[in-house]
Amino acid sequence: MVTIHDVARAAGVSPATVSRVFNGGNVTPARARSVQEAAAALGFAPNRVARSLRKQRSSVIALIIPDIENPFFTSLARGVEDAAQRTSLSVVLCNSDEDTDKERRYLEVALGEQMAGVIVAASREETDLGPLIARGTPVVAVDRRPRDAEVDAVRVDDRHGGEVATRHLIQAGYRRIACVTGPAGASTSEERLAGYRAALDAAREEGVVADDAYVRHADFRVEGGRAAMRELLALPEPPDAVFVANNLMTIGVLDALREVDRTPPGVGVLSFGDVPWASLVRPSLTAVELPSYELGRTAADLLLQRMEGNASPLQTVVLRTTLQIRESTAGPVTT
Repeated sequence: MVTIHDVARAAGVSPATVSRVFNGGNVTPARARSVQEAAAALGFAPNRVARSLRKQRSSVIALIIPDIENPFFTSLARGVEDAAQRTSLSVVLCNSDEDTDKERRYLEVALGEQMAGVIVAASREETDLGPLIARGTPVVAVDRRPRDAEVDAVRVDDRHGGEVATRHLIQAGYRRIACVTGPAGASTSEERLAGYRAALDAAREEGVVADDAYVRHADFRVEGGRAAMRELLALPEPPDAVFVANNLMTIGVLDALREVDRTPPGVGVLSFGDVPWASLVRPSLTAVELPSYELGRTAADLLLQRMEGNASPLQTVVLRTTLQIRESTAGPVTT
């Protein structure tokens, strides 16, 4: 095994200089270059675990997200990683699959490995961040915030986005507007549903139907959206439009409509969460665009500030959405 002493001999410097190079100490550019070249030639890899123990801090943070297959969380993860890389931190990506047990195990791993910090998009409001907080591990909740968790948070204004989306469907002429939202107890599900209901309540005098028969909770996955839309289509008076609370469920909703030859805009479809192909399909898909990359970058910036000793009061940063109006909500077909 190549040691720090081998690198020092090859570079013609002291072991202390080699240590400073790999631990961010003050070394002249020429000496740093000599050490790095010698290390590369010998195949030397710094012992990061030992370095972390010396610093009393890991150089790894955990990012726990519910679904890596969802482009929203992929973009969010990129935002976290880009921000972390600027300070030479590594990111361990953990996919909870909306499974509370799996999520709990990842949180326990982050605690046991003494990770420098944790960014988590919680699967449920009941997610327990207490052990990490008690240990003093910096934690930032992103997108979803567990109930009563005393942590910094970065989220989208889900209620406002849901209200704007539903109001757009009303203004387009739809009157029986359904909502396919996510799991009960997930803050994003409940907030988007609350926005939908607020818009319907404000439009009762316009003949808009506000009936919980048009509400379905699903699993934020494609199959959940498909199953929910099939149920809605089986109602005595099926909806003439549907607000879908995430992008993957929208795929399932569109597939269920295709099965019965009922396509937008005759049945309006509006997705909370844009997708790369939204403008390419016909009709193109109206969607609420979410600042996913910015969510991740902001969460990482907050975490890094806490890791550096920022003792200011806890923050909740709320980012706004943008409605991208396309052809799938052009208005009901009249005969």
